[in-house]
Amino acid sequence: MKKTNIHLLQHASIEGLGSIEDWIISKGHHLTSTQLYENTNFPEIDEIDWLIIMGGPMSVYEEEKYQWLIPEKQFIRQAIDNKKIVLGICLGSQLIANVLGARVYPNKFKEIGWFRVRMTSDAAHSKLFNFFPKQLTVFQWHGDTFDIPSGAIHIAASEACNNQAFVFKDKVVALQFHFETNLEDIDEMVNNFSNELVKSEYVQTAYEIEEGKKYIKVNTGYMNNILDELERTNFDQNHL
Repeated sequence: MKKTNIHLLQHASIEGLGSIEDWIISKGHHLTSTQLYENTNFPEIDEIDWLIIMGGPMSVYEEEKYQWLIPEKQFIRQAIDNKKIVLGICLGSQLIANVLGARVYPNKFKEIGWFRVRMTSDAAHSKLFNFFPKQLTVFQWHGDTFDIPSGAIHIAASEACNNQAFVFKDKVVALQFHFETNLEDIDEMVNNFSNELVKSEYVQTAYEIEEGKKYIKVNTGYMNNILDELERTNFDQNHL
């Protein structure tokens, strides 16, 4: 397959690509990035094939505090309009939802730790998710949620947060949870955001989060499956 130009939007130094970077390296694809906590140097849209938008501690509606959110949203909209592959995780998923006209707002519960999500009946009709089991345990760290945008397929839900994932026109994927998280990522998040670990029904302790690391390997496999299918989608649509 043709080598792909993948661009990363990163909002916090400790919230990187995780296992996605391993996949990119293994495929020999070309990776560039914009660290929004440092600058807003976006590439020309025709220079990229994929856009990956990672998480961060801010909210999509905090534009006054984080003024770079405004040009970032414009760039994400441009990528979607130009039919690029777009993958958003956590804050990235919320940004995609916002750009597509859906509401983003504080969830009733914070959800931090390892929790089960269930696939919706519509997930079976998505070639990206139709091979997934009906339930799986994933890593969560969020306080906000989103409505499902018009025209998108609702993919997954959890007990604490109904809207966990959606797909838009086969090329735009939004995941509220973290398939990509590796051992180092979890340690960084626990160490840097330990003040958020106030034990409640949907917030686990540091010990419980440590115990959940046993799920990392299978989640990496799920992440790779999605990336592989997006790669095939991109190749097929470019060779019609």
